[in-house]
Amino acid sequence: MLERIEKLAKLLNESYSEKSLYGSLEVFFNENFTSNNFEIITDEKHFNDNNRPKFPLYKHKKCIGYLVFDSISEDLDSFLKVCSAFISLKLQNIMLSEKMQKNIDFHDTMKNIAKIIETQYELHYIIPIIGEMLDKFFADYLIYIFLRNENTGTCELSWPALCRDDKILKVVNNIHQSELSEDEKMYALPLVSESKNVGVLVAKSTAGEITLKDRDYLEQLSVQIATTINRANVYAEILKHATLDALTGFYNRHQLEERIKQEVANAKRQHAPLCGIMTDIDYFKSVNDTYGHAAGDLVLKTIAKVIRSQLREYDIAGRYGGEEFSILLPFTKITEAEMVAERLRQTVEDKIIDISKINPETDTKSLKITISLGIYEIKECDSDEDLMRKADKALYQAKNTGRNKVVINND
Repeated sequence: MLERIEKLAKLLNESYSEKSLYGSLEVFFNENFTSNNFEIITDEKHFNDNNRPKFPLYKHKKCIGYLVFDSISEDLDSFLKVCSAFISLKLQNIMLSEKMQKNIDFHDTMKNIAKIIETQYELHYIIPIIGEMLDKFFADYLIYIFLRNENTGTCELSWPALCRDDKILKVVNNIHQSELSEDEKMYALPLVSESKNVGVLVAKSTAGEITLKDRDYLEQLSVQIATTINRANVYAEILKHATLDALTGFYNRHQLEERIKQEVANAKRQHAPLCGIMTDIDYFKSVNDTYGHAAGDLVLKTIAKVIRSQLREYDIAGRYGGEEFSILLPFTKITEAEMVAERLRQTVEDKIIDISKINPETDTKSLKITISLGIYEIKECDSDEDLMRKADKALYQAKNTGRNKVVINND
């Protein structure tokens, strides 16, 4: 008995999670007793579902679970009467620790979404960040974010790229309040902010049922997400009538598209060369993930300043979206545009960005960033959209062949 207690004490000391505890106990009981198919039940709903012999675990005289066996011999029964309290205490400590960690992770997620509310306003940039945060927090759930199309009134999938679950697709366009599926493995919540239904958040469990605590987390997060989406929609409406991107001082996308039309028309009328450059910050997502969105914003501002410093007075720069920038070079041939792009690439690569004031807690005090660039010179037969579309095609090639390079699209 004493030797077994010592072995049990050692494995309890080495267990750091519920999974590791269950695995260690299963090995222990199979090696030291003639028992099979050991398991622990801690979900009250399943306390009476199992007809196999059970040995209760108590916390302050309240049963919090059972050790379940195929059979309980006298030898095992005597051992459990002595040692079940130790197992129960270890289980309580692990569950409390995991609960505290999940609460910390939840508040971190809420805080990060709150940061997005303060600093970002482009939905195609915001939603993937939020989706990845939720995927990380709810590791056992599939997360779907649908946004309401104001023109059609229907909800369209925004995160992730694909949803093949017909039950989910059916629910999202007929939901007026939170809905839990009969098997309790799917939870759908309308995203409502300032009385506006802006979308739907859906969680689908890949394991057991969605717990009451996780439903509470989802409800709180849905409020935060709805606020973020609503503010982004308001900003988008305001920016339709504005010309400059608030973060970089460049033309915003709407105004940039207007300037592209003007410059293409001028180039064709005057039979003058016109080049477009699409540029993208390499591995920008990892900057946000590692150092926070404030550091990401500083990188965007810094790159914008570098771009402006390398352009002529009549060149045009715009923030195309997220970490992408567009540059128009009027009266510029492709060979000259390549020189501009290469000079810009080198200047960015040499730039050291100080993030010590933005993120004083991190050991990293400075960052070095690179960019990829794609160039295209417009042809007589091209439309307005072709200029940046074909430059973007070259950018795509640059990013897929090593990054930190300039690629020309010769069409």
